[in-house]
Amino acid sequence: MEKDSLQNLNQFIDKVNQSKKDNQLDLSSDEDLSIAIMNLVSIEEHFFFTAQKTGKKEEYFELLRVAREMRKDLLKKLIKEYEGEVWCISKHLLAASMRLMEVGTKALGQGKKEEAYDLFQKAYDLYALFWGLNLKVIKADDVKQIDEQAVNKHDEEKKGFLGKLGDLVKKAIDCCRE
Repeated sequence: MEKDSLQNLNQFIDKVNQSKKDNQLDLSSDEDLSIAIMNLVSIEEHFFFTAQKTGKKEEYFELLRVAREMRKDLLKKLIKEYEGEVWCISKHLLAASMRLMEVGTKALGQGKKEEAYDLFQKAYDLYALFWGLNLKVIKADDVKQIDEQAVNKHDEEKKGFLGKLGDLVKKAIDCCRE
């Protein structure tokens, strides 16, 4: 099973690279879309809290509904097939990633570099997990840990599963490609 997971990851990287050559895969647009979805989730939260704080529930809850419908429509562009609760998990992975980025940015502004870097890494790990699930690179039952950071017994880099997945996202998604 461990060897199969690593082989599947390598096959996926090969597929991504070939698709880039064939100009069939534009994950950079999907990455932009995922960031927009993160912001829409944030907007939904702000409409909720603003409705509660101002008492203008009808107005702000209607805006929340509109933002939610837009987010759902856009999420369908990224998540075409899913099983179980992968849809909801995906939404929460994006939302948590966005929040960790925001908290990390605040920590950085307060001079708390180590805390900020840790939060940024966690945000990126969640973001990579979102892509891993939705590009069908991983299945929940494939995720196993041999020791603290090894993905399998043949793992020499020992970056951990999320580290490997993060490397994959870096290779697959190039936001600067036009």
